[in-house]
Amino acid sequence: MREITVHLLRHGAPIREGLMLGRTDEAPLPSGIDRCFARAEGLDIAAVVASDLARAALPAARIAASIGLVPNFDARWRELDFGHWDGQTPERLPREALARFWQDPDRNPPPDGERWSHLRSRVAAALAEIDRPTLVVAHGGSIRAALSLLLGLDHRQVWAFDLPYAALVSLRLWQGSIPTAQVTGLQT
Repeated sequence: MREITVHLLRHGAPIREGLMLGRTDEAPLPSGIDRCFARAEGLDIAAVVASDLARAALPAARIAASIGLVPNFDARWRELDFGHWDGQTPERLPREALARFWQDPDRNPPPDGERWSHLRSRVAAALAEIDRPTLVVAHGGSIRAALSLLLGLDHRQVWAFDLPYAALVSLRLWQGSIPTAQVTGLQT
């Protein structure tokens, strides 16, 4: 089997931090784009893939252009859709409902929102198409879904990872066996 390196880069800080940003297309701060660009410097990649939302797409476009690549924008790398909670601060949400969501996001998704299992399914499909060294610029939730799939961790375990804005996780995968991965680096 052929080894493939995949770098998962969380987007830079959005203009309004502290919100439940899923489908809301919040732009990144210019400093957030700069931080992502600096984090990706020197990576040996043949492709750049990103969520189609601005906070991931804009840094991906800048990174790709700097190395002569065209980014592929893929909605499967979007953040979990928080439904009616999208764009809200956690403090404004019903405390008990939010606690149930964090405890079991598959049984207790946000109202009209996405289940954790759906996020994992779309990320699994996107991962299965990676066939060369790739940088993926995505969101905290979709990166955690990828780590859950690749490392066999449940949602509580991957939510324990600190993935600040512009965090970079580098993985070595073996083509044809996506559930197997070896973490080679975590930079925050």
